[in-house]
Amino acid sequence: MEEGTLKSPRHPTGTAPGPAAAPARCDYGDADPFQWDTREDCEVRQILDRIGDKWSLLVIALLDVSTLRFTELRREIDGISQRMLTVTLRQLERDGLVKRTVHPVVPPRVEYQLTPMGRTLHTTINALVVWTEEHQNQIAAAREEYDRRAATAL
Repeated sequence: MEEGTLKSPRHPTGTAPGPAAAPARCDYGDADPFQWDTREDCEVRQILDRIGDKWSLLVIALLDVSTLRFTELRREIDGISQRMLTVTLRQLERDGLVKRTVHPVVPPRVEYQLTPMGRTLHTTINALVVWTEEHQNQIAAAREEYDRRAATAL
């Protein structure tokens, strides 16, 4: 491998450009931990940040149950501001996860619902919630043990 390149199983040549002083990476096969690049221009990172934020998760969970109006969503999501809900809905709509429907009545009635792709995301999120519920006691115990060790180390 030439100087200034890193081993990368996802790159067609098996190497990726990188700083000359950077340490070589191990070959992780298909499970490349560097696939979610932390650069701001990384598309995958941007999508994960969007769908992983707390407001998006709540909106997706609520819209999986039924189609809702803006005011209904705001009432259901404790602590969200009108502006943050607007931004969240626009981003989810832009990403193709939420469909916004404006009904031609006076005053206008706007409803939000998950798209078919948004529904598949809810299935994935639900699996994460189930995992969290199943392991919450173990996580709480691990936190207590860690805090105990950290307190005695001071």
